[in-house]
Amino acid sequence: MATSPETESHSLKTLFANAEERKLSIASLQYNTPEWTAAYTEALQGFTECLRLSRDMALFSSNETIDDLATADLPFLSIQYHLAEITLKTAFTTPEARVGVVRKARDEFEAFLTQMDHYDLLGVQYAEQYLRFLDDRDKFSAIDARDPAARRDAKMASFAAEKQIRQRLATLRANPRYIENGGDEDLVRETYLANLELQIHDALQQIDSVNRELDILAQAPPRPPQPQSSGPLMADGGDPRSRRTASGKPETDYSERLDAPLSRNPGGPLLSKAGKPLQPFTLVGNRQDLKKGVFRPGHNLPTMSIDEYLEEEKRRGNIIEGGGAASMVKPEPDEDNEEKADAETMKARKWDDYKDDNPRGAGNTVNRG
Repeated sequence: MATSPETESHSLKTLFANAEERKLSIASLQYNTPEWTAAYTEALQGFTECLRLSRDMALFSSNETIDDLATADLPFLSIQYHLAEITLKTAFTTPEARVGVVRKARDEFEAFLTQMDHYDLLGVQYAEQYLRFLDDRDKFSAIDARDPAARRDAKMASFAAEKQIRQRLATLRANPRYIENGGDEDLVRETYLANLELQIHDALQQIDSVNRELDILAQAPPRPPQPQSSGPLMADGGDPRSRRTASGKPETDYSERLDAPLSRNPGGPLLSKAGKPLQPFTLVGNRQDLKKGVFRPGHNLPTMSIDEYLEEEKRRGNIIEGGGAASMVKPEPDEDNEEKADAETMKARKWDDYKDDNPRGAGNTVNRG
């Protein structure tokens, strides 16, 4: 029984919404976990199936314009944009595998931009970048300037343009008349077109990033060749590393070393009569030194007492003496030392004579008070 176009359209819409939901959930999951892998696989398969359905339904034609498209079909123009973003998240193990991933993603971005160009949705700025990309896909850069100042200005202009688109898109979606099913069709259509404009801007930026990543991957050193086993095979065709004993158990003493395995008898001699080691041993310089260090503490013990440390610091001049409350205590006069007493008396008399000759305020002739 054939499927009606209405059923296919409804199936495409449901499949696209589910794939978008799984794609958004990837950002909240830890990379390469089972949950992340499941969400990634479902999103990739969902958008791939959406692309197949849209082509089977002939949803987009080469002889129509953007005005010929129904408003409900506009979101499906971004299927290959979503496929490119999902492809970039593909896990890889080697640089060569990553090269294939990013090239495939770039092809999806190119297919998306080609479709946008067909419907005249690129505008003047993005159309110029798209043409430069077609001229040289591997050397394309979203900012066509080599001067550092010019590149900085171009980056700021690009950031401002993206910010303006996002603000306009948020304003449109916040409008109460914006309802995807049954809302104001003109408002919904304008919102869908603004979202496509944002995806065009992001696609060109991501192609720029992809090209820079390809340049880095091209400079990665080649992997060393994998060693191939050239050892002799056993009589039964097996690997000698899987030799077994007479009892049928694996021979655990097998080693790829050229010398024979050492004896595992700890009580036996260390050396054979010919001087060949029979079991592992360690050469030590002084047995007594090792013996003394067995029961010592794990931390370093002090080498001097606190008093010895303070004496050493005092000898080095690192301790300042004097000051504090003790410096305010006047020493008791020595009554037996007459010379010192006379000197103190003469000093006091001279000070009294000075104060008599120079009364307080005598020199203050301008600002008395």
